Amino acid sequence: MSLPQPKNPLHGVTLEMILNHLVQQHGWEYMCERVRINCFYENPSISSSLKFLRKTQWARKKVEDLYLESIQE
Repeated sequence: MSLPQPKNPLHGVTLEMILNHLVQQHGWEYMCERVRINCFYENPSISSSLKFLRKTQWARKKVEDLYLESIQE
């Protein structure tokens, strides 16, 4: 059973939901500028980005931070 996390803004938000939000709000070009990874630059897609971000913790952290910035605006 998971514990409630009322102060964690990422609780209950999947990586796919984060990517979809960022792409809709900012677009791939902006995301590529902010987080320099090839899956945002060459033939960007949600599925390729998910595969990479699930394996690469530093990139996932940058994407999560970008998401947190975007929801605080």
